[in-house]
Amino acid sequence: MNKAVLASVAMVGVGLVMALRVQAAETKTAYQNDFSAAKVDAEPEGMLVYNGAFTVKEEAGNKFLELPGAPLESYGVLFGPNEAAGLSIAARIQGSAKGRRFPTFGVGVAGVGGYKLQVSPAKKLLELFRGEEVVTNAPLAWESGSWTFLRLQSRKTADGQFQVEGKAWKQGEPEPKEWQISRTDKAEVPPGPQSIWGMPYAGTPIRFDDLLVTRVP
Repeated sequence: MNKAVLASVAMVGVGLVMALRVQAAETKTAYQNDFSAAKVDAEPEGMLVYNGAFTVKEEAGNKFLELPGAPLESYGVLFGPNEAAGLSIAARIQGSAKGRRFPTFGVGVAGVGGYKLQVSPAKKLLELFRGEEVVTNAPLAWESGSWTFLRLQSRKTADGQFQVEGKAWKQGEPEPKEWQISRTDKAEVPPGPQSIWGMPYAGTPIRFDDLLVTRVP
């Protein structure tokens, strides 16, 4: 790939990040964190590390939250308002495969027992969990080493039900217009904060950046 193409791809990625920040300015932002003001090699301030050795790192002038590649367990961080519905979370996440081993990562709403949108590269799926149960999924092509955007929202509908929707796309590609995942529930989940999750099954670090929580219009 020549330098002109690489520069073009980089600019598209920057454009997507800026679009998320513009969205934050134009909507009701409930929480935002790009770690630019965070201290490197320290735990993130104002966030609750549910488990895992999450620390702020920096590369090429960009700061992000990193989960190390060992041990191989499931780890998460909680942040944002404590609510059950009416919020959307977006994040940019990077993971890498190693041989036939793949990382798993995602974002969540309504706390540990709420909804989680998870990229599962080993299955080539985007999965939606309620608590520990997979309730629906959709095919997803994932590229090792790439940054992936995820967006998950939960809202109460006019008939009193709860609509949960999610999507994921590679940095450098346009955001899908349609939701790839959609689920309707009659029962509301208990209120809880938003979250990010990582399972470094490949033994490689997982990086998180540009966290944005907004209120669903």
